[in-house]
Formats: sequence, structure tokens, C-alpha cells
Amino acid sequence: MVKNIFVGNLPYSTTAEEMRELFEAHGTVESAKVITDRVTGRSRGFGFVEMDDAGAEAAIAALNGTELEGRPLRVDEAHERKRTW
Repeated sequence: MVKNIFVGNLPYSTTAEEMRELFEAHGTVESAKVITDRVTGRSRGFGFVEMDDAGAEAAIAALNGTELEGRPLRVDEAHERKRTW
């Protein structure tokens, strides 16, 4: 089964490929995506990575709180976004 991982506090210069490489050290990455602003196209400072269960757990444990370009990453299992309307 595939888990969706939230990756927060990313440096704005981080690409999806760099995120994929960071997480591949812990398992097979299905996809990696940096979320961008609709208007400007710039990174919003967070993204998502999809990995197999075992790799996801290992990546969360290993990468949460580690620094990337001087910024401590927040790595956790992603949860469904709640609609407020």
C-alpha cells in the first residue's frame, strides 16, 4: 500500500526531483510534488511524497526535524484536508 507524506518548511528553491532523491534513500518513491502558487508559480514551501508503507515510516522517522538548506523539515503522514464550506 502507498502512503502520502507531507513535507513542510521546504526551502523555496527545492525541486520535486531533489525531494525524490532525499526520500529514495529510505524506500521506493512513487511520486514527489512541490506545491506551487497558482498565480506566481513559485514554491509554497511544502510538498507531498508517495511511498510504500515501510519506506514511508522509515523516511518519516529519519527525516522529520532534519535540516535542508538551514530549514528544519516537518515530515509527517498526510491527512485529508477538511473542507470548511
